[in-house]
Amino acid sequence: MRFFPSRGTRRLGSLSVFFALGSFVWGYNIGIIATLYVNSGWIKALHKPNAAQKGLITAIYYLGTWLSYVFLSHPLSDRLGRRYAGMVGAVVSCIGGAVQTGAHGETAFAMMIIGRIISGLGNAVISTSVPLYQSEIAPARRRGGVVVLNHIGMVSGLAVAFWVGYGVSHWTTKTGIFEGWRLSIAIQFIPALFFVIGLPFVPDTPRWLLEKNRPEDAHKALIYLRGAEDSPEDIEPELQEIKANVEFHNSITEASWFTLFTDSDLRARLWRGALLQFMAQMCGATAIKYYLPTVFLALGLSKDLSLMASGIESTLKIGCTIIEMLIIDKLGRKKTLLLGTAIMSLSMIVNGSLPLAYPNNKNHASDYTCIVFIFFFSFGYSIGFGPNAWVYGTEIFPTYIRAKGINICASAGAIGSIVVGQFFPVGIQNIGSKTYFVFFCINISAMVIILIWYPETKGKTLEEMDGLFGKLIGGSDVERGDNGHKGQDEGEEGAVEQHAVEVDAGKR
Repeated sequence: MRFFPSRGTRRLGSLSVFFALGSFVWGYNIGIIATLYVNSGWIKALHKPNAAQKGLITAIYYLGTWLSYVFLSHPLSDRLGRRYAGMVGAVVSCIGGAVQTGAHGETAFAMMIIGRIISGLGNAVISTSVPLYQSEIAPARRRGGVVVLNHIGMVSGLAVAFWVGYGVSHWTTKTGIFEGWRLSIAIQFIPALFFVIGLPFVPDTPRWLLEKNRPEDAHKALIYLRGAEDSPEDIEPELQEIKANVEFHNSITEASWFTLFTDSDLRARLWRGALLQFMAQMCGATAIKYYLPTVFLALGLSKDLSLMASGIESTLKIGCTIIEMLIIDKLGRKKTLLLGTAIMSLSMIVNGSLPLAYPNNKNHASDYTCIVFIFFFSFGYSIGFGPNAWVYGTEIFPTYIRAKGINICASAGAIGSIVVGQFFPVGIQNIGSKTYFVFFCINISAMVIILIWYPETKGKTLEEMDGLFGKLIGGSDVERGDNGHKGQDEGEEGAVEQHAVEVDAGKR
């Protein structure tokens, strides 16, 4: 009986945690802005921005992410590999943070906008390259949990950002009051530096190396990842399966943007991944992430308690996401998504209704109930949309077009974030808690869509996704629309299934 994790398991865990450090930078960048919206020094430096201007600062970040997803992130991941793409993303994100840190004078608002766009460009690269790397190094039976570490890193950054904001609020000297917010932004440079320094020392993914026609490097990388130095022959079945899948896709098509829209198999994957990312932001998560201290202020808490409660909420998200990491490969993606959206729907209807029944913070029990259900919302998001949107998107596309596919999907999420980021502060200002009814309707609709149109991908190898989505289109036969590759796909699927039976006990 083995009491300690195998060498391969230890390496898989270490690499996944290390890459989550990149996601930490991404999460910190999001969380620290939420604390600035209630920071008196930042408010003065930005010349007292109104609700629409705060919404613009939030939303413009996602313009940067959208531009990066469409034009920058996927070429970097394809050409440089997942790890060096992550390095570029971290450097660009820090440049954006530096611009925000230096915002002052008459141009402060403009500098904040420019810095947010640049940070969006960099964080978009991180947010796709990290889960891509984690997805491609993980065995199928562990892939969900491994990719969830991406979200754990993000919510950890979010939590630390809120606690930093809380700490800075207690820096009561003149320098602390008016300049402390600059330090809170600059702290992101520390984890980013460790991430950038470590990246050259980790291996590229075997799938990407095979895509770049580097079979010897792919062989060495897979031996390292599986800890098979003493028995390199053990990784041959897995390597051959990956190689066959890569060669098959390279033989029938070029990895162009148009393939995602013209190939019916890939289109079936694309709209599901993109819609999932879009719903993950439209469900209300962007509003809660960026305006949480502001939401708590509206529910009658002091600024100090609002920042503290935000830190507690974000810290609990880490635990909730760890729960998701433990259950996602047992319950599956679909069940956890449905459970999460049900919890979020209930939370939104409560936060919309109680302030209407008890306005102007006259009933403290009502306000505290709303706060409790905001915590429930975070739990629902942490076991549902939060990690699943990335897990699902990174595992459904074949290797040769995975980077392009996940970036298009993520760009749909950026569009949702732009909408919510601009809408929420203006909505709260004009229609109050009725704003939450919009999110309630979106979550109910999402439950129906997921229930009907999303297949379960739990336990499927990345190579077996072809058969899954082919069957969705062609019924009992695997078809690829009008591309004339039905026979080839059937052959590939059969080979994969036969191989899966032969080596089921040990391959993954």
